[in-house]
This record gives sequence, C-alpha cells and structure tokens, in this order.
Amino acid sequence: MTYNNHYFATLYDLITCMTAAVDLLDVKVSNHHQRVAFLSLRLAEQMNLSLEEKRTLVQASLLHDIGALSLRERLDLLKEETSGSESHALIGSRFLEDFPLLRDEAEIVHFHHVPWKDGAGHMCQGMEVPMLSHLVHLADRVAVEVRPDENVISQISRIRETIRDRQGEVFVPEMVDAFLEISAQEALWLELVAGPRILDFSEALSLDAVKLTLDEVVELTDVFAHIIDFRSPFTTRHSASVAATAEKLAELSGFSENECKMMRIAGNLHDLGKLAIPAEILEKRSKLNPDEFDVIRSHTFYTYRLLQPIRGFEIINQWAAYHHEKLTGNGYPFHLKAGSLPLGSRIMAVADIFTAVTEDRPYRKGMSFSKTADLLLGMADHGAICPDTVSLLLAHHQEIARLREEAADQAGMQYDRLFLQDCV
Repeated sequence: MTYNNHYFATLYDLITCMTAAVDLLDVKVSNHHQRVAFLSLRLAEQMNLSLEEKRTLVQASLLHDIGALSLRERLDLLKEETSGSESHALIGSRFLEDFPLLRDEAEIVHFHHVPWKDGAGHMCQGMEVPMLSHLVHLADRVAVEVRPDENVISQISRIRETIRDRQGEVFVPEMVDAFLEISAQEALWLELVAGPRILDFSEALSLDAVKLTLDEVVELTDVFAHIIDFRSPFTTRHSASVAATAEKLAELSGFSENECKMMRIAGNLHDLGKLAIPAEILEKRSKLNPDEFDVIRSHTFYTYRLLQPIRGFEIINQWAAYHHEKLTGNGYPFHLKAGSLPLGSRIMAVADIFTAVTEDRPYRKGMSFSKTADLLLGMADHGAICPDTVSLLLAHHQEIARLREEAADQAGMQYDRLFLQDCV
C-alpha cells in the first residue's frame, strides 16, 4: 500500500466522530452537541454572522462538553448551571488548544458558561470572552430546557419566557432578540427534537474545507486518545502506550513510514468505543460478572461504527476495531478468522495485550517481562494471536518497552496538566 502525506481526512469528519463518541455515554445526553450546534447555527443565521464565524461556531458547539468526561457531569449540565460548570469548559479547552487548527474553538469552549451580567461578562478572569461563547451558552441552555417527555410545541411558550427573563443578566440581549425571532417557528422545535441533521449544513458552511494531512491527523488523534483515556484515572496512559507499541511493531514488520503513522492513529483510537461503557464497569476493581463483560465486549463494535463514516479511514478502522479478534475466530465482536484479519489488526491485538498486562494499574502491578513473554507465547501457540508479531516484540522487547514507557509518561504529564491544575 502507498499513501501520501497530503490530504488524508477532513477536520469536520473527525470532529463529528468524536461528538458521536462522547454522546454515547447515555441516551439522556445523546444528540445534545448536535442540538446545540443546530440552534447556534440558526441564531448565527438570524444575526447575519459571517461564513467563517458560523463554521467556527458549529465546530465549537459540537465539542463544547468534551471536558465533561463522566456521565454524572453530563447529566448535571443538563440541569442547572452551578459554580462548578466552568471546570469542564476549561478542561475541554485545554484538550482542544493542543491542536492548532482548533484553538479558536478552544477559546469559545473555555468561556461558554460565562453569564452576560449586563455587559460584565465581556471579560472573565482578565480575559476577553468571545461573543461566540455567549452564543453557544444561549443555545446550550435552550437545548437543555426541552423536556423529552412532553410535546415540544407545548413547551415553546415556557422556554421563550424562561430565556426572555434571563435577558441581560445571563444572556446577551441581542442574542435573546434573535432567539425570540426564530423560536416562534414550530418547525425549528420539531427539527430540534427529531434529531437535527447538522451534516446537512456541511456543504453550505464549507465544513469540509479544512483538510488534514496524515501528520495532522496523528496530532489530532493524540488529543482524542487523551479524551478517551482520561475518563478514568485507571486508563490515563493506555491508548498512548498502545499507539507507541503498535507503531514500532509496524515499523519492524516492514510497514512504510506513512503506514506506521496510520498505525499510531489506529492505536490512538482503538478504544474509542469505550466512551459508551459506564465508568463503574471500567473502574471495577474485582472480576467482571458475565453481564458486565458482555457490556465490555461491545466497545470494539462501537469503535468500528464510529470510525466507519470517516473518509480515508477504511484501513485504520480495521486495524483499530479488530484488536480483540482472534485468529481462531473466538474473539469479539465479529468473530473474524485469520483470513479476514490484516497484519495491522494482528499487530494491534498484540500491542493491546502487551500494554494491558505490563502497565501498572491502581489495583495491580504490571507483569514482569518473563510472565508477559509466557502469556504472549502461550496465546500464539494456541493460535489466538500472530506468532510472528509476538516474536518481533520479544526480540525487541527493551526498545519497545522504553517507547511504551515514554508514551505513558507523556500521557501522565498531560493528565496532570489538565486535572491537577486549578480548573475553576
């Protein structure tokens, strides 16, 4: 296979993938980001904002709650705003600011819970608040006012009155005026609850205009790996470690330079579907019961479905989503056999097992080299994983272990930067 490092994927495809992933947490939060993006766009159209402002606004709306990594945080945000609402906004902005093409969005996300306070909300903590942050704030609060168990048309008057009462104190007056103009239309509300198809607007807003090189996709998925892993302190270093291990194994297996980068992307995203798994299962210290293990076994299917719409990710998806398949056909969730598992998927399976058993967790220490070797060789002997890849890993164990540890340390430092600083 040959791949160049020019256009590889669109920024918007990757944003919508992450949006869909974080909204898998619970049915109560599903489509929230899309609804906020839809309302933000309708407000922006009413206010005659520029195309560039609309594009930035939509992308920020689709990512505005990525700093709220637990279901409890997300559900709390669907209720009343509290003094701690800014914490998740700051964490989300810190995620995004690490990727240069999303720094405008990061600033918007940072301040999207700042009240207007009759103009005082123009500044916050000595920094100027983007007006688009206030627009996201209004759209967000309108979206959470909709009660799922009532007919939406019957709620229009109540929601309009609630927002009007907060004009000036919480929301920018001109934005409330725009909301009152568009919210008289029943069609707006019916489209909102039906599931706004924000993808319908991608062509009009030129959302596919930002095309990423392979190197930029690596950089962005490095950020996404942190969003996936930082849900739990138990897994803060896992995806970065798997990506580093798989990338080196790909190099040793004769993959091209660009294919090795693709392997790193796959490693970064291999556990994307775990965003659909409840934290109490991910963090359980004792053995999972059969029902809990069945829930865990769904995560690679969700990884596959989430990556499937991304144009250019067909091979990466196979490498990422098949990491729990076995050559014997006894893996999950597709029960693929050796003939259907490309070498990249076999490498990812070995990298994931090696990383999982050697990294320290709060409830156990990582395995020694000798025990790790025995485990991997035993699985290879039983036909479950690729013996050639196992042989490569063991032959280059010291180098691979060093790369894994370096990646883990970097992820740990990033976790500390995000969560151990003052986030209020």
